[in-house]
Amino acid sequence: MSSIIFPQPFKAVGCSDCRNLDALGFDFTMAFQPILNVRSGQPWAYEALVRGINGESAFSILSQVNDGNRYRFDQSCRVKAIELATRWGLLDLPDCLLSINFLPKAVYRAETCIRATLEAAREFGFPLNRLMFEVTEGERVDDPLHLQSIFTEYEKQGFITAIDDFGSGYSGLNLLATFQPKVLKIDMALTRDLDHDAVRQAIVAGIVLVAGKLNITVVAEGVETVGESTALQGLGIDLQQGYLFARPAIGELPLKP
Repeated sequence: MSSIIFPQPFKAVGCSDCRNLDALGFDFTMAFQPILNVRSGQPWAYEALVRGINGESAFSILSQVNDGNRYRFDQSCRVKAIELATRWGLLDLPDCLLSINFLPKAVYRAETCIRATLEAAREFGFPLNRLMFEVTEGERVDDPLHLQSIFTEYEKQGFITAIDDFGSGYSGLNLLATFQPKVLKIDMALTRDLDHDAVRQAIVAGIVLVAGKLNITVVAEGVETVGESTALQGLGIDLQQGYLFARPAIGELPLKP
């Protein structure tokens, strides 16, 4: 693995420290959007999406993240997602997952940087095997071996690993060849108008085939129409996420039975 330069003196942040948003310099909350099993009609997971405390966009928050606060922000997101998901009753849904996005460049040493996550899970009684961590393919991965080490450590802890926005970013199949997550989330650019686009259908069918051979679960993102959902089901994708089912919501878990 190539060496990693810390942007500031490294200090592991504990769970209580991650709630100290004064040190972070700005406040935020989480909106939750379900990933639905369209065959059963039940939520399979909820993705925690960062928002401003008054509902401001993710961009308004992420634009304040820099090399000086990236680590604390990443840790704070994990703790807040677990805390709020527990408050809104996610643990009432048997086997339903909580999906959290993480920033690979904020994880210096996976075994150390995971401490706040483990503390929060213990505090709120959240099973580790119901936590899924997504890394977006849209973020350039300068050190694939570093990302691979993160995934290895996370899976050792019992977490589920996922590649988000697959098909939209820098690496595509090369990223998948380097390491295999448990879950692959197909980007909305491939699901859009899928029912009317034979090329997209062929590409998604190929992804499903590869994922099946690698024992990877496939989720489709950005589903907005019944036609798209039906076409995805026809290709074998029952796990779907998008505005067709529910928009991200603050203070609740949409579609929670």
